[in-house]
Amino acid sequence: MELDETDRAILRILQQDARTPFSEVARRIDMSSATVHDRVGRMEDAGVIEGYHAAIDPGSVGYGVAAFVGLRLEQGREDDAIDRLREVDGVREIHLTTGDWDVLLRVVAADTDGLRELMFDRIAEAEGFSRSQTMVVLDTPYEATGPPV
Repeated sequence: MELDETDRAILRILQQDARTPFSEVARRIDMSSATVHDRVGRMEDAGVIEGYHAAIDPGSVGYGVAAFVGLRLEQGREDDAIDRLREVDGVREIHLTTGDWDVLLRVVAADTDGLRELMFDRIAEAEGFSRSQTMVVLDTPYEATGPPV
């Protein structure tokens, strides 16, 4: 789908707050609510807008520690390893990457004991990995909520 500047303006508003009523979006970009509704529906149908969700602070629901984990995979075991990682509760993101690590994970845990358990009992114990490195997140001064539009 080809996006014009009006579509991008709508997306920027919805990225900031997906609960913004179409009437408010329309007022901000000087359009009718019906037009905004049609454009949003078109972007949903085309898969540009993948869904709407609540952004939840992990610390406020008991996950006080976050980390990035680099993993080296054994040849020929990639699909099985990725499937097993999807089943681990603390794994929030799985990225296939280039460079030193084949896979980069973002994980969360209640505390450092929970992170140790997650790493040693759930991730390192799984077959298909030959090496790992865990980098604990000390602070996140900036995090974008989606791609720049």
